[in-house]
Amino acid sequence: MGHQSHADLSRRERQIIDILYAQGRATAADVQAALPDPPSYSAVRAMLRILEEKGHVRHEQDGPRYVFLPTVARDNAKKSAMRHMVQTFFEGSASQAISALLDDHNAKLSDAELDRLSRLIAQARKGAR
Repeated sequence: MGHQSHADLSRRERQIIDILYAQGRATAADVQAALPDPPSYSAVRAMLRILEEKGHVRHEQDGPRYVFLPTVARDNAKKSAMRHMVQTFFEGSASQAISALLDDHNAKLSDAELDRLSRLIAQARKGAR
C-alpha cells in the first residue's frame, strides 16, 4: 500500500481520522459521539467504509462490533505532514520552519523544552558529521 496523503480527504473524513488517532480505535458509534454536530449513524458508517476503501482506515471485528483503527501509524502521518509543511511553506528548509515556531510568541517554550531542543540540536550536529 502506497503512502496516502490526507489531501484527498474531506473535512469530515479528516475529523474522523483525527478521532481514530486520538482514541487509537473506535466503533462507528464512538466516532459519531466524538464528531462535532454529528451526521447520522449510517452516514458515519458510510464515511468509515469510504476511508477504508481509500486505505486510511482498517477495521477489526470485536464480537458483533466493528472497531476501526487508522492504517498509518500516527508517527508516520506526523512525519509526512511535517515534511509536506516544510516543503510547502519553508522552501524545504527545516531551520526556517523551526525559527518560525520559535518566533511564535504564542508558543512560549519552557526551560525544559528549550533544554530538550538544545539536546536534539547537539545530537543532530553529531549525526551530521
